[in-house]
Amino acid sequence: MPFDQLTALLVLAVTAAFTPGPNNALVASSGAHFGYRRTLPHVLGIALGFGLMVLCIALFLGELFQRSALLRETLRWAGAALLLYVAYKIATAGGLSGDKGRPRPFTFLEAAGFQWINPKAWAMAIAVSTQFVTPVQPVLTATIIAGIFCIAGIASASTWTVLGVGLGRFLSTERRLRVFNLTMGLLIAACVILLFLD
Repeated sequence: MPFDQLTALLVLAVTAAFTPGPNNALVASSGAHFGYRRTLPHVLGIALGFGLMVLCIALFLGELFQRSALLRETLRWAGAALLLYVAYKIATAGGLSGDKGRPRPFTFLEAAGFQWINPKAWAMAIAVSTQFVTPVQPVLTATIIAGIFCIAGIASASTWTVLGVGLGRFLSTERRLRVFNLTMGLLIAACVILLFLD
């Protein structure tokens, strides 16, 4: 991969990973509620799940999804519905005593699986695959892309989780925690709306 293309890919990966979106809102909320250590499987699930998704799309699925508008739209609407459900669950989580059952952070597999129905993840994976995979060395370039996004994903999700942990110290009262949960839920819902405006 030429140096200028690699530089562009690095800038794109870091920018895409660190900007607010469903994954970052989820790990910030998880960090605030459960701390960094318990959120780490979620962080790794995002990074490795998206990296695997990019690799698969770059090698096999990119052309299929570009040709099938029905498949793209079905996935887009299913992902949006799930994100809105997650936003609702977070926004209505209540305060310190309002949780029903045993709340827990996402597992590694849940976070990795979530990437496959996240509209932002699909859009990014298809876009980078079509722009950066070279026909001369498709396996090598797809692997480089996936690796860069894994590293950017770990850095981004970890940063957002640590921000959430810092917020968790501030959220020691019932009222603050309710406002935070509502804000995170609304942020995720806003991300869904913005994805559909693009």
